[in-house]
Amino acid sequence: MRVIRISPRGYCYGVVDAIQLARRVARDPSIPRPIYVLGQIVHNRHAVEGLAQFGIINLDGDDRTTLLEQVNAGTVIFTAHGVSPAVKERVRQRGLHCVDATCPDVTRTHDLVKTLVTQGYQIVYIGKKGHPEPEGVIGEAPEHIHLVTDEQDVAALQLSGARLAVTTQTTLSKWDTEALIQRILERYPEAVVYNEICLATQQRQEAAVQQAQQADVVIVVGDVRSNNSNRLVQVVQELAGKPAYLVDNVQDIDPRWLEGKTTVAVTAGSSTPSEITRAVIQYLERL
Repeated sequence: MRVIRISPRGYCYGVVDAIQLARRVARDPSIPRPIYVLGQIVHNRHAVEGLAQFGIINLDGDDRTTLLEQVNAGTVIFTAHGVSPAVKERVRQRGLHCVDATCPDVTRTHDLVKTLVTQGYQIVYIGKKGHPEPEGVIGEAPEHIHLVTDEQDVAALQLSGARLAVTTQTTLSKWDTEALIQRILERYPEAVVYNEICLATQQRQEAAVQQAQQADVVIVVGDVRSNNSNRLVQVVQELAGKPAYLVDNVQDIDPRWLEGKTTVAVTAGSSTPSEITRAVIQYLERL
């Protein structure tokens, strides 16, 4: 089996920074114990399990404020996806030590939203419902930010007469987002657009679409909860026209996907540990 190693793939700098920060915190005896992560540090179970070896406790759930009620003392680490001001305030009220591992690209979106709101804008935010990144950004000014996920959400907007800005989650499909922005501009031509899809996400999607052309099938290594991993599968299927499958690890590979195939391409989400992707590549190369 010929294996194309799509590049770039895997860890981005925001994920690396978040994991390294959590490890430094765990090694620092001056940091109050116990140490918790409020949600998954990044959306990959292998990365989360790796931090557990350092004694870090993962609190997993949809509502960060509710998760905080499980913490009575110690340190709380905010994940790479960011949190709302309400969560930060609740941490302060409970007298907890906090460490912020928010990706700088996400922080930039928070800052952008705050600036736009002070300038009198209503904001259309393109993002995935239920994902922690939109939850944190919208929490900056929930009365001024309107979450849209698809064209139906855009059609339902009622924002006549408002100064309008458009911004985005960092890990969306580049092409889907551009299409939604066009729909918004058709309804609100005066809207100001700030496309915040991060460079790492764009580069991995573009590389996957281009390099998948040489393959019969594509394997994307990533967690089912990882939005950027799921978007890699989507763009390969829709834009490269190739069969693509998301796997958590080697055990998830179905041999039937490879029947009659001679070339497989492999990529990985930006929160996928490199050793997991290497194991997948080595398995495929041995076939």
